[in-house]
Amino acid sequence: MTTAEYLELIDKVNENGRYKADWASLAHHKVPEWYMHDKLGVFIHWGIYSVPAYSNEWYSRGMYERTAPEFDYHRKTYGDQNVFGYKDFIPMFKGENFDAAEWVSLFKKAGVKYVMPVAEHHDGFAMYDTDFNRWNSTEMGPCRDVVGEIKSECEKQGLTLCASTHRAEHYFFMNPGRLYDSDINDERYADFYGPAVYCDEFDSEILHITTADTHSVGASKEWLEDWLVRTCELVDRYQPSVLYFDWWIHNHSFKLYLKKLAAYYYNRAEEWGKEVTINYKHEAFPPTVATFDVERGALTGISPVYWQTDTAIGKCSWGYRADNEYKSSRQVICDLVDIVSKNGNLLINIGPKSDGTITDEETKVLLDMGKWLEINGEGIYGTTCWKRFGEGEVNAQEGFFKDGDEKAFTSGDFRFTYKNCYLYAFQMRPSKNVEIKTLKKLSSPDCIIESVELLGSDEKIDYVRDEAALKINIKGEFKNDLPICFKIAIG
Repeated sequence: MTTAEYLELIDKVNENGRYKADWASLAHHKVPEWYMHDKLGVFIHWGIYSVPAYSNEWYSRGMYERTAPEFDYHRKTYGDQNVFGYKDFIPMFKGENFDAAEWVSLFKKAGVKYVMPVAEHHDGFAMYDTDFNRWNSTEMGPCRDVVGEIKSECEKQGLTLCASTHRAEHYFFMNPGRLYDSDINDERYADFYGPAVYCDEFDSEILHITTADTHSVGASKEWLEDWLVRTCELVDRYQPSVLYFDWWIHNHSFKLYLKKLAAYYYNRAEEWGKEVTINYKHEAFPPTVATFDVERGALTGISPVYWQTDTAIGKCSWGYRADNEYKSSRQVICDLVDIVSKNGNLLINIGPKSDGTITDEETKVLLDMGKWLEINGEGIYGTTCWKRFGEGEVNAQEGFFKDGDEKAFTSGDFRFTYKNCYLYAFQMRPSKNVEIKTLKKLSSPDCIIESVELLGSDEKIDYVRDEAALKINIKGEFKNDLPICFKIAIG
């Protein structure tokens, strides 16, 4: 199918479907029940950038940017950019140890419910089978349909496949190479490196500032139509249950095409009999059209609309980096509890090595999380937020890129979730003497506490409720410093 034919198909589906390409129609779309139930997904950044394994997944831009550390590193390690360009990493990206069954089995052990491979990153290399991009993992590199294999294993093992596409930014992403003699300027590779549009607004020194502006320079009509068609092809071929977009689709030039895309995706999902949603950042969509995502951050309170945090176990890069630093299992688990208590989901990222193996550090965090969820998952899966997200002095910082340091939770910090007349109270650092001030006895109309259990323990829990707090004393020993969860029957 040609681009023109696909554009006609998109219009036809939207003309005949329930959802139309306007915000008023799309605003009636609901966040999926399965998504709000499942709470936890895994993000996978695996691509060509895992071969140099230096700096971060933006290596494909940094290696051409003369002021970036990747530029000198690349020249010293691989040669000048007009001799060895980013395209020359593709034969080195073999994925010889990639095993989708092993990956999905690990994710299942981790308690993950949905799986989000990056189908295409900013570098323009597709990790799936596509008719619109010859630079893809089926034809080059591993010579395998990575997204397709993950989809097949998700179906076999009972997890939900989702997909992420970051192609929008590829419009300008490789543009530092325009400023000197590099293979970016070789027309033989124009379909890989993209337009690489260079202008002041897309200069590296002010890139993040200007592209954050919704009204800044936009993309061409040709690019936008191509982006729409490629995204709809991804939707049709793999039927992802969540479609995730990175930044820049909030730019004014994308608005018409976002409406068409959302309507097409939602109409197709109705044909499939699936509940789906879109993850977005910034102001790309109105709040009730899709699901808002906070990158490497959180909220300080309960959101009235459902949301998600995407963050990584790796602190320095989303993709594999040889000298990456990693978060502790405790930090990731505490983040999960905090996010769920505020009416959100956690999408936790891993960055496999170029051969397709997952690092020992990330594997440990995933398995630790799974063991913790075996005991405490009752207070996570299928829950909703309570009237308060928690109590204590420690809270997240509002906004993006605020997740670097582990929060210094104490035994006085709690997070709450609710399900089926049970309140789940997570003590963020366990102690034998527990005081939950939120549950103090009130003189005004009050709930009745009928029982208190400690998940994972057979101990009979003794408690006293007075005008100061619900007070609980625990006799048993704790095996670690991970959060513990009290299941409190209320009536």
